[in-house]
Amino acid sequence: MGATFVPGTVAFADPTGGTAGESWRAAVDAPDEYPGVAIDWDVPITMSDGTVLKANVYRPADAAGKAIDTKMPSVLNITPYTKLISNLVDSTYAVPGLEDFVVNLVNSIDLSGTPLNGVQEMSEVAAAGGMRVFSVNRDLVRNGYTQVVVDTRGTGFSQGKWDVLGPREQQDSVEVIDWVSKQSWSNGDVGMGGVSYSAINAIQAAGLQPPALEAIFPVEPGNDLLRDIVGTGGGLGLGFMPLWLTLVNGTKLIPDMESLFQGDFDAQWLRDRVEDPVTLIPALAEAITRPDIEGLDPDTLRVAQDGEFYQDRQADVQSIEVPAMVYGGWHDIFANSEPRIYNELPLPPGEKQLIMGDGYHVSIGGDHGKPGTPPQLDVLERAWFDKWLKGDDNGIDEFGPVTLYQQGGGWTTTDQFPRAGVDYSRMYLSGAPSGTAGHSIHDGSLVATEPSEAARLTVAPGLRGVCSRDGAQGTAGISVILGSGCTKDSRFNEAEGLTFTSAPVTEATQLSGPINVHLETVHDATDGFWSVTVNDVAPDGTSTLLSNGGLTSSLRGVDDSKSSKSENGDYTDTHHALTLDTMQPVVPGQDTALDVNIVPTDAVLRPGHRLRIDVYAGNVSRYLPLGPMRVASELRPQHLELAPGRPSFVNVPFVGANPW
Repeated sequence: MGATFVPGTVAFADPTGGTAGESWRAAVDAPDEYPGVAIDWDVPITMSDGTVLKANVYRPADAAGKAIDTKMPSVLNITPYTKLISNLVDSTYAVPGLEDFVVNLVNSIDLSGTPLNGVQEMSEVAAAGGMRVFSVNRDLVRNGYTQVVVDTRGTGFSQGKWDVLGPREQQDSVEVIDWVSKQSWSNGDVGMGGVSYSAINAIQAAGLQPPALEAIFPVEPGNDLLRDIVGTGGGLGLGFMPLWLTLVNGTKLIPDMESLFQGDFDAQWLRDRVEDPVTLIPALAEAITRPDIEGLDPDTLRVAQDGEFYQDRQADVQSIEVPAMVYGGWHDIFANSEPRIYNELPLPPGEKQLIMGDGYHVSIGGDHGKPGTPPQLDVLERAWFDKWLKGDDNGIDEFGPVTLYQQGGGWTTTDQFPRAGVDYSRMYLSGAPSGTAGHSIHDGSLVATEPSEAARLTVAPGLRGVCSRDGAQGTAGISVILGSGCTKDSRFNEAEGLTFTSAPVTEATQLSGPINVHLETVHDATDGFWSVTVNDVAPDGTSTLLSNGGLTSSLRGVDDSKSSKSENGDYTDTHHALTLDTMQPVVPGQDTALDVNIVPTDAVLRPGHRLRIDVYAGNVSRYLPLGPMRVASELRPQHLELAPGRPSFVNVPFVGANPW
């Protein structure tokens, strides 16, 4: 089922799973083993410190609604978004005929070419099975699984203070798995699934090796939260973090009204909420607004920089021993982590799988289930757990093992990421005009030989990034509703950026892996922020963002022990320390060299297409410099200094030779 690759050519493979994939779909479409679902609401689970978590337990039932007594494997989701949301989604999909109606409606709508095409892109998630994985997959329950959905400590109806993926919460996961495995309805085998936060819970728990955990199906997990989205390059994820913290902190204050009316309301729950009503929001607000470092509160300092807070929240991926299928997307907020998680898993291919789509965080598996694409996510989840929790020989372990949406091409299957045959090569930023980007502040070129001419190019902060694919990623995909004019063509945003565009390729050219962009800069203030994107430019001028990165100038210090370099010594995968102790001064008027880490990607440039590097002085919805750094920058214009002997360049992971 794998693909054969020749450097410089496009990969063709069957990412659908072939006949095995058809059998996985058929298993989901077949009559259910059990006709009903019985739900035990708000079941208490007492942790070792006395804190009581609440769980909804979904069990197979007969036609009369009576739970089946047979011991079965269990699938666990642990969520901070309150079980009420999972229940709402589940209840909607449980209405007879409603899911089929929604799927048919979504598939029948064609808004391409209209200002509402972004709405269509968002709506496709309803037909892709992702919402079942997020909430409750009733197909699992009706076919011999118990599903358990638990409110994370300090959220939903669970007692305690929200630990936000911290050590106590991770211990809770281990204890909940143990509890599930010992219930009368459990055969002792447990799997973990879920999306985003729940997926992070799953990889954290798996790294702790609880005995009853047999497999995980994490959809869109992160494992370097600071660099993924909280503070990428030292810039706060403004389009995501405030909204996300408000969502969780808001929903955790919704009381259990049924218990209130019945007179058995949990007073400890109320005391916990009064004591911790807005977890991390004060720190977030201070990090945004405080003008100086010296006055920052210690609680703010621990979340505003790398250190113990984030180290405690990294899963021990290299200790995971259970099969794991990792799903992500090139424009997901956790795109930086997802391929790394796969590569760090100490499992043989087949027992570990990676699927990387082209979507955003909220558009989970949007194009799945169509001809030439992977099966829907709920179909994959069923096949994965049937294999590893029930022992079915269904071929899911022969899928992939690496299934990638190759940007500029389509879905492919390969055996590794980055692809075999990657050879890093410099492409230099030149001030010479390319003749392709008259709409930008400066239309420069991207060339294979070091330029001999000098130029100082100036770029200033702006707001156009709100209408960009970079910005859409920063909002978890919500701003995709602005339409393809923003998210699938960067020319609007490029009007306030510097562009550097190559000559067209004459044959298909693949890129695969992380990218580093080295910039020689000059500032007018004592700090600044740089945002860089890598783009595919079509013959008609459409500029499609492939990947991105950003960096606060004073936080340019690199931890070489965690970074990678190509044979010529250039960085390929730059790991910035992102601590106050490693801040480096920015002297106005003097040269400041820095390296911007670009999120790993996979793409093909078709014949006639060009590679483009865009350089901006920030992107407000993707990265907002922290208060002290923003004040130090004075939001003044920044300069890219192109000079002989001190070149600015991108280190490109070509599959095969540099075509230029």
